[in-house]
Amino acid sequence: MGLFSWARPRGRISFFSSKENSLLLTKRLDKSGAKEHITLAELCRDATPSRCDLNPFLFNGHLQTCWTAVKFDKVPVYYKRRVFEADSVRYQGQFAVDFVVEPYEAPKNPEATDAERKYTLPSGLPERTAMLSEDEFAALPSDDTKPMLVVLHGLSGGSHELYLRHVLHPLIANQDWEACVINSRGCAQTKISTGILYNARATWDVRQAVRWLRAAFPNRPLYGIGFSLGANILANYLGEEGDACQLKAAVLCASPWNLEISSVALQSSFMGLEVYSRAMGTSMKHLFEQHAEEVTKNRRINAEEVRGITYLHEFDRALQCALWGYPTEGAYYRDATSTDALLSIRIPFFVVQAEDDPIANVKALPFQEICQTPYGVMMTTSWGGHLGWFEFGGDRWFVKPVTNFLNMMVKRVDLETPPVVEKPELVNWEVTTPPSDASMESRPGGFNPMRRKLALPIIN
Repeated sequence: MGLFSWARPRGRISFFSSKENSLLLTKRLDKSGAKEHITLAELCRDATPSRCDLNPFLFNGHLQTCWTAVKFDKVPVYYKRRVFEADSVRYQGQFAVDFVVEPYEAPKNPEATDAERKYTLPSGLPERTAMLSEDEFAALPSDDTKPMLVVLHGLSGGSHELYLRHVLHPLIANQDWEACVINSRGCAQTKISTGILYNARATWDVRQAVRWLRAAFPNRPLYGIGFSLGANILANYLGEEGDACQLKAAVLCASPWNLEISSVALQSSFMGLEVYSRAMGTSMKHLFEQHAEEVTKNRRINAEEVRGITYLHEFDRALQCALWGYPTEGAYYRDATSTDALLSIRIPFFVVQAEDDPIANVKALPFQEICQTPYGVMMTTSWGGHLGWFEFGGDRWFVKPVTNFLNMMVKRVDLETPPVVEKPELVNWEVTTPPSDASMESRPGGFNPMRRKLALPIIN
């Protein structure tokens, strides 16, 4: 090897899934016409590169995470935005969906249109983003069968985030995929029209967007991917939908999962508190300032208290608790945690996490839960940070297993044949609306993952 040779550090790759039962996916018919099956665990392993070789200069989770703040933009993705009015009586307001489109040349001296002034902040739209005209929006619906990816971004982010575009770019490069990003309320330069922002279990806008996509593109198979907080929201959405979910499969990247454990872990170290929690608290406080006029119409919001916060958990205490009616941030975290929701998911899903992630702490990962459902597989790496996984040269390693999984689901799996669960008695969780007390007299007790409660039968 030579005196001056050195070995590149390599990340360990681990897989976690149910051992007693499995999800059988029917392969696309081969030339002989014979049907074959592949398990979800096998497909996820096939999608994942055998080695995780990252940038040796970013040799731990902190360096990998901090490098995400370095701005180098070599993956351009262009969007056209449509603002939807919420159809929920309880969660009124508006939210923006950015549709991936062909590259276009922005005007050199753009003047804000009426729609831009109405729906965006004074600073204007993010780079490579423009509003859909009414004619363009009317022309969107299609009968084509191209797969479409529905994307949820992380805390206070948006469609412009680099980690998100790293995944989108290879999928859309050959025009094999269509995609759209659901921006959380108030994010990505969007105005809010009511005092409602978003929280870690804000699934209502996702549900409305998916319903619209299903109607507008009846023949497109829909897939989902969520990053960080967006992954937590997506997992809760998938659990709430259960058997009725309109997505064919989903990917959950760097989710915090158990928010209470993740929050405690952040507060338990200097880096966690003074670097990550402070940075996220600052970004959320900035988001509040952008929408303070609307948000403070809610009399429960103490604007000065919000402006005085330093850390993320303080922001959640001052704003999220007051906004949604939680007594403490702990109650909010427990309610928004998606760990139990995982047990209600009824479509194939692939979880991608780094064990040295300083934000989505390894102690919060659903190691036990993932082994109790055939519908999911979790892949962890020993190295990668929070949405980092930077390789030498700037590419992100996690893009490979994620895009491979999505492409394999489209190209290798017969989407018309529903997945088959071996030994389904192991996943007989209650996923529907809890029965009334009266009907419980004739029913055994059971755990409902979406209520996080044990429903005990009534005994006369």
